[in-house]
Amino acid sequence: MVNCLLVLLAVSLVFSFSFQHLAMVRKRPLQWSSLNAYRQLYLQGWLRTIALSVAALVCSTLMGLCAALAQSNGFLPLRYLAKIYVELVRGTPLLVQILIFYYVVADAFGLENRYLVGFLTLSFFSGAYISEIIRAGIESIGRSQWESARAIGLTRAQTYRYVIFPQALRQTLPPLAGQFVSLIKDSSLLSIIGVNELTYNAENTNAMIYNSLECYLPLALGYLILTLPISLWTRSLEQRHHFHT
Repeated sequence: MVNCLLVLLAVSLVFSFSFQHLAMVRKRPLQWSSLNAYRQLYLQGWLRTIALSVAALVCSTLMGLCAALAQSNGFLPLRYLAKIYVELVRGTPLLVQILIFYYVVADAFGLENRYLVGFLTLSFFSGAYISEIIRAGIESIGRSQWESARAIGLTRAQTYRYVIFPQALRQTLPPLAGQFVSLIKDSSLLSIIGVNELTYNAENTNAMIYNSLECYLPLALGYLILTLPISLWTRSLEQRHHFHT
């Protein structure tokens, strides 16, 4: 605890000095009062970011699980479909995917709801990374585990449920936590298609009051409030399910 407090104190001193230097350069302190009229706008954007992120987290996890299982399926068209999906999504920037999904794919199918398009794009993007995380976790389980499950008469579904997934979960928790945190932060890119979330509202506020630092610091704090509990929660789960081999 003492070491943690010392580190926090050192970081606080660095930022305190930096902001004081900035105030001297700008010849005025940070004008937080200019944000008072827009606090409701920030709150609405933050709540929409939560809704989009939670929905995308659930959907992308399901998509990633399906894609991971499909890559080990004996039906070759399904296996190659999953592989192509993963490689295409992981090999292209999210910003480009958002633009293509909204202005090309969604327009071709008559889908005009930018929130739905943003949710689906985030889910597809994160699902490809989660698929590789889950696949790596499954493949990390030794062949003897599969053979032991088969020896005691477990079906393939029972083997996954009672033998493979509980062990793979321990291996995948740290990278899954990182991917979940990245997904929440990646939702900020949806502002490019006009999704009215936290980043979009911060940009609009900055366009009205021309105080960039005052507008974007609450933005960073808003994302930190969302991502920090996920990191702490997954770390707690990791310690709970950890065992020595």
